[in-house]
Amino acid sequence: MRTICKTALTFLFGLNLGLFAANPGISSPGVKSNTATAPASLEQVTRARMLDTRLQTETKVNVEFSKRWVDAQPEAVGGDELACLAEALYFEARGETVKGQFAVAEVILNRVKSERFPSSACGVINQGTGKKYQCQFTYTCDGYEEVIREPRAFERVSKVARLALDGVVPKLTEGATHYHTTAVSPRWARVYTKTAAIGDHIFYRHTWRTASN
Repeated sequence: MRTICKTALTFLFGLNLGLFAANPGISSPGVKSNTATAPASLEQVTRARMLDTRLQTETKVNVEFSKRWVDAQPEAVGGDELACLAEALYFEARGETVKGQFAVAEVILNRVKSERFPSSACGVINQGTGKKYQCQFTYTCDGYEEVIREPRAFERVSKVARLALDGVVPKLTEGATHYHTTAVSPRWARVYTKTAAIGDHIFYRHTWRTASN
């Protein structure tokens, strides 16, 4: 079943892996700029990290946190970063409100922006994966196969992921880097700063702020 799932993801996103390389206007990690002479600041590093997840420059979008609005958006197109984020939203938040799904996506991208976490959505989502229940996102290490059984829900969260990666969604979590559902009460929640409660999730920021805050 895992093979079927991965094949489906490849069908949706795999054909687009060459888009970034084919677009000279989008920088790739590790490519040096001819004009960069001074050491990069944390803000510059953060900006560079995010460029390879974008298909176009930021545009103004009047975002509505409704299923009808999201469903009306163009088909989600992208590479590995989109595939990873869409998968995470499907398994972590497909039953959430649209606003809650955007908030979960924001947490993942807040981690990408922080030097304290991996520098890609795929890296953040799969951090620690290898041992059962010793990972950042439980679905990646709970021992169960990741099977997409609700294609319509997956299509919707894929659009949410695309919009989040494009940076057109208003900030919702005040720089949160952690969250948990209302059904649990982890120990770390007692020492982290609560920033928002959206749908079935509560959001927190560590004692340090993300690079964008």
